[in-house]
Amino acid sequence: MFVGPRGGPLRRSGFRRIWNKVRVDVGLPDLHFHDMRHVGNTLAATTGASLKELMSRMGHASSRAALIYQHASQDRDKVIAAALGEAFTVARASDKSDKGTPKRSGTQRARKR
Repeated sequence: MFVGPRGGPLRRSGFRRIWNKVRVDVGLPDLHFHDMRHVGNTLAATTGASLKELMSRMGHASSRAALIYQHASQDRDKVIAAALGEAFTVARASDKSDKGTPKRSGTQRARKR
């Protein structure tokens, strides 16, 4: 992800100096190196990656560790809300087409009884 000044491997001894300069140059002076793990895992999760896939990508042995690096996002919240709205519309249409059948509770509909 990062290369040294001459295009070769970045040495540990020179990392902090280069990292600090890059943060300022890109306008993110408060960015911590570890923040990229949080962003990367959250973005990977928005693609639909499973928890096990996220754990593998991040090198985590426990789901707890993987979840620490995963954050909710407003974009995903909008997608979830739209999907719930569509599911509600479909359920309502299904109820209207079931004339003469007994009304089912919301739990029964959710379980497709």
